[in-house]
Amino acid sequence: MLNKKVEDICNRQVEREGYSASLYLAMASWAETNGLSGVAGWMYNQSDEERGHMLKFIKYINERGGKAVIPALKKPQAEYKNVEDIFKEVLKHEEFITASINEIVALTLDEKDFNTHNFLQWFVMEQVEEEASVRIILDKLRLVGKNNMYEFDRDIVGLRKSASNATNKP
Repeated sequence: MLNKKVEDICNRQVEREGYSASLYLAMASWAETNGLSGVAGWMYNQSDEERGHMLKFIKYINERGGKAVIPALKKPQAEYKNVEDIFKEVLKHEEFITASINEIVALTLDEKDFNTHNFLQWFVMEQVEEEASVRIILDKLRLVGKNNMYEFDRDIVGLRKSASNATNKP
């Protein structure tokens, strides 16, 4: 059975993961309507992944005897200046999510909730991968500059997989 403090902070994470999915969906729509189908595809995939994270928390809370709360989500920003600004925002948001996951981990240790602590380890490693992936993209954007956006947009989907492979090597 989840204790109330852990249940509440996990429900807060449900909202944060849901907002992440919504944020990346808005970014995908912006990219798509600006002729950046590769960036849009990357963001659509990211949105789906974040929705999956939200569902993991919902199912975990319910399986442990808590009650998952499905929140209303804040409307994300819909307009962006350029692709680099989008990915800077993605990195900032992923760092926020990392801090949020770490806060939950700390609470589970304080509360001696080792089941939830164990559940969260997947998210801890996932955040390492998420941040690394976005940093690689930002590095590539700096390298290509504004003149080679076509090639970057074409190649971005492959960058998602290469980042996860790089972080999983021993």
